[in-house]
Amino acid sequence: MSQRDIAKAITAMGTGLGPDVLTACRALFDAEQRAGEVPPSARDIAYGPHERHRLDFYGARDEVLKPVLLFVHGGGFVLGDKGEKEPGDWPNAAVGMMAAKLGMVGAVMNYRLAPDHLWPAGSEDVGAAVDWLRAHAAQHGGDPERIVLLGTSAGAVHVAGFLRLRGDHADLVRGAVLLSGLYGYTPLDPKDERYYGAPETYAGKMPREAVAATTLPLLLACAQFDPPRFQAEFLGLMTERLERHAAMPRSVTLSGHNHYTMAMHLGTADRRLADEIAGFVEDIT
Repeated sequence: MSQRDIAKAITAMGTGLGPDVLTACRALFDAEQRAGEVPPSARDIAYGPHERHRLDFYGARDEVLKPVLLFVHGGGFVLGDKGEKEPGDWPNAAVGMMAAKLGMVGAVMNYRLAPDHLWPAGSEDVGAAVDWLRAHAAQHGGDPERIVLLGTSAGAVHVAGFLRLRGDHADLVRGAVLLSGLYGYTPLDPKDERYYGAPETYAGKMPREAVAATTLPLLLACAQFDPPRFQAEFLGLMTERLERHAAMPRSVTLSGHNHYTMAMHLGTADRRLADEIAGFVEDIT
């Protein structure tokens, strides 16, 4: 399937979310992702005590340590997995594979899920994974001084929440890539109360101030067919960054993609976002 045909199919889906859309999106990239599959160099490495505290690694070890790209998957706070339970289970794992192909060490993490684990569990788990990588990344070929975070959807929220929770974040990681996240520029969606709890508590939990104020290098991205709320969040953060820092962060508005395909297509022949991520990592590490 050509990139043009894929873009047409995504355009026809519009901005909706749901299992049927997710399945249709996966089908668009399944053959190409399977053909380019890179097996993990290490699987199910524990970074903490919970059964969800697990990392998979991608990328061969070399004599020189490589930058580490830590990917935090989406799933509406209640779903998602780092992938690679078996060969061909490429969603989310594809981001680690992409990192390996770009000359990095890809680390793909699981984290605790709502409703059993409420705010700020996901962000705490990002912090725990970063702390573990700082101590152990070199064993997997990664440079603990060159860690970059990448989160999509709920994963972007957890990365932003890590910036909020950890005042020392700029000493721990070199930068963060946030794909289609929710930072607090729009009201809490009722379904997200499964993670945040009562809506009246949301103002004190949202990561908006952290991502607006941080001096950490950021790369922000939004899809052409992201739902309007996600687009409003992207524009809100871009505007506030401009007002507070007199400059916007690096950013991408990715045409021909939707909320799911933002991360799902990484590692395919459509290299626009992958090249932006690679350039960002190279510049800050």
